Amino acid sequence: MSQTIILATSQTTSAVAAPSTSATGTTASTSTSTSTSTTSTSTLTTSTSTSTATTILSYVWNSTGNTVVSDSCCSANALAIDSSNALYVVQSAKNRVQKYIIGATNNSTTVAGNGSGVAGSSSSLLNSPSDVAVDSNGNVYVLDQANNRVQLWYNGASYGVTVAGTNSSGTAANQLNCPYFMARDPTTGTLYISDSGNGRVMQYLYNASSGTVVAGGYGIANGPTQLDYNSGVYFDSSSNSLVIATYLGNNIVRWKLGYSNWTLITGNVNGTSGSSSTMLYNPMGLTLDPSGNIYVADRNNHRIQLFSNTSNGTTIAGITGSPGSSATQLNSPSAVALDSQLNLYVADTGNNRIQMFSRS
Repeated sequence: MSQTIILATSQTTSAVAAPSTSATGTTASTSTSTSTSTTSTSTLTTSTSTSTATTILSYVWNSTGNTVVSDSCCSANALAIDSSNALYVVQSAKNRVQKYIIGATNNSTTVAGNGSGVAGSSSSLLNSPSDVAVDSNGNVYVLDQANNRVQLWYNGASYGVTVAGTNSSGTAANQLNCPYFMARDPTTGTLYISDSGNGRVMQYLYNASSGTVVAGGYGIANGPTQLDYNSGVYFDSSSNSLVIATYLGNNIVRWKLGYSNWTLITGNVNGTSGSSSTMLYNPMGLTLDPSGNIYVADRNNHRIQLFSNTSNGTTIAGITGSPGSSATQLNSPSAVALDSQLNLYVADTGNNRIQMFSRS
């Protein structure tokens, strides 16, 4: 069974015309397929006109998931996908991150933490990791939650290097308190850390020893300048903003960098939970596709919601309010990821598995 979702993308084009000279002055003129702008002055000028076209795409996801990773020993809490479509899965209870090559024999490798699940705070150990990111060189960034730090494990390394946090909780600029998710800007290497216990998002520039508060920081609450136990975070470079899930606020908000407050994307502005198409119940991880459509792990509604330029969501995986282990159900999903073909991968935490919902 599958369903068709209509998504809109915008394409913007612009042009600048070369100036032409006449006896009375200089005129610059340019046009696109939908608009024309002309300016005449006594000095050299140019003008630019911009047109925006909307392309309608039809996306179809199979509502029956395929289990691509199953490990009864521990739950899958978060995941990432690299350019080769290898999966990196955070297993918090085993204090490690596993890399899976889908379809390969003996496809699991420990890439961060201890393969036997030993917890600790040394450079070779993790303690309840909660998120992972992978760069183009295969280096792995791990949000080491109980150690209140981010560890960078270079490709093939047996230990990590601390790139954010100090191994102790706190509110200082170089400290974290129960961080839950993070995002990495692949262009600059900047990390955005959802510092949940401090109700803020911290920005760590590449090689910085301390961070800057770029969202929240005014207590854990649901006011427009606050975050109510923020969970998932995504850096949207197209708008220079963060898309943030608030676990107790039961909403998704956008916080433009440099601004002092958020704007509501979906969910209840007052933090009320619900199961309708415009409501959420303890949202966790989220991601965006290249067109800006938002995919949310709506944890306690046991579903994945898609928001396409609207506050009205569409369920593309799971059954609202019906936790279970069948191929069409989810149980407390925690995170989502997309591969290059927009196939959807879900950390189905309550079922100790990763489910893939294929797109056609």
